[in-house]
Amino acid sequence: MTRDFKLIFSISLMLLLLLLDCCYGGKVGVCYGRSADDLPTPAKVVQLIKQHNIDYVRIYDYNSQVLKAFGNTSIELMIGVPNSDLNAFSQSQSTVNTWLKNSVLPYYPTTKITYITVGAESTDDPHINASSFVVPAMQNVLTALRKVGLSRRIKVSTTLSLGILSRSFPPSAGAFNSSYAYFLRPMLEFLAENKSPFMIDLYPYYAYRDSPNNVSLDYVLFESSSEVIDPNTGLLYKNMFDAQVDALYYALMALNFRTIKIMVTETGWPTKGSPKEKAAASPDNAETYNSNIIRHVVTNQGTPAKPGEAMNVYIFSLFNENRKTGLESERNWGLFYPDQTSVYQLDFTGKSNAFHSNSSGTNSSGNSNSWCIASSKASERDLKGALDWACGPGNVDCTAIQPSQPCFQPDTLVSHASFVFNSYFQQNRATDVACSFGGAGVKVNKDPSYDKCIYITAGGNKTKATNATALTSSASTSCGNKLLRWIFKLCLMISLSFSLQTMISQEL
Repeated sequence: MTRDFKLIFSISLMLLLLLLDCCYGGKVGVCYGRSADDLPTPAKVVQLIKQHNIDYVRIYDYNSQVLKAFGNTSIELMIGVPNSDLNAFSQSQSTVNTWLKNSVLPYYPTTKITYITVGAESTDDPHINASSFVVPAMQNVLTALRKVGLSRRIKVSTTLSLGILSRSFPPSAGAFNSSYAYFLRPMLEFLAENKSPFMIDLYPYYAYRDSPNNVSLDYVLFESSSEVIDPNTGLLYKNMFDAQVDALYYALMALNFRTIKIMVTETGWPTKGSPKEKAAASPDNAETYNSNIIRHVVTNQGTPAKPGEAMNVYIFSLFNENRKTGLESERNWGLFYPDQTSVYQLDFTGKSNAFHSNSSGTNSSGNSNSWCIASSKASERDLKGALDWACGPGNVDCTAIQPSQPCFQPDTLVSHASFVFNSYFQQNRATDVACSFGGAGVKVNKDPSYDKCIYITAGGNKTKATNATALTSSASTSCGNKLLRWIFKLCLMISLSFSLQTMISQEL
């Protein structure tokens, strides 16, 4: 091949590699907040995270025990510089250099740190002068990373709330609040220059909670059958999350920042609230919202203004945090209780969330299965006695709760007893008597299965497997169709290149 043709072929190959990369969906992570006095140790938390196939985690500081716990795992970690450190970080490069040397580098790369957030929702903090502190602190952190050759491996940004916008509807009219202009432009220039993401915390929950008569619950839960039209673009929106993201994209474009990607560093739904929040905050709504947002991200749906564009999203939060102040909901955003049991079932791969439970406890296929789990009111003594009996005289195969087996984690008495109780319950025709265990068992209508730990039912578990397959197939088909179209274009380009090369050779 001639030099010119090698160049054409190389460009074509690069285009193909870019295409293959675009077929991967967005990433879903979780926020690991620690404003509580009853949480498991960081080491146990890491085991819980791994058990639930969570590969991306955000923390809000740089706690040494936490950083050490994430060492030698494949989990990508986003660490944070708290607002209380912004003043010092903005004033002194040597302070930041020392911080990086003493608080971050000892754990890197054993701990896979990929992002540093400098400040969190600083524009909402009355004690922080965002325009004076945040961008200089970001610049100093970047400079410190450059000195040790890590500026391309660890990205620097800051997180903001939707309050940064003065207008969010219709999405095409999205605009930043002019009072933040002096802070925003240098921050956006920093992000664009360093290819860092615009990090935003989005909560459609608050829109519904504060205005339930004007905002549809189905619209914020990704369950709406109707659509909201943007009169300026004609784009149709079936959920508020997409509308809020697109409002940010349009606000960025209005300032001529078209290359900055958006990363949602917090979103979620509380399971419990104060009296004014009871209509919104519930386990069912939380499970529906988070299941739908995960599936929305991993299937690479994008938004109406950015269809098919991958987006990274972090679910808030890993645990309920009892030290948080404010309304009751502030302490009840967790996916897990401090004892590591699930508040509700959630699959971070997005493959097992293809159906939702309705009020009667049946799944979308119409099957009415029930399960038996350990009662939260049972004493440890009663649970242990019932567990020992089931694994002995009860003839239950308890292999699955042994170390290295699919139901060993979380390694708690309640979790192990729940799996064994259900096995006995189903083996004995799922009768009420088979779930008594002296009052230690309780029947539920929601599938307690998680990850590879499958709770059997008398009717089998085909629905979940079938829906997961259908979901995966849908995503694969979408990617496959896109891939085929571009391969055809690539082959056409190569063919034309050959023809052109032949014509040039003949003329010469």
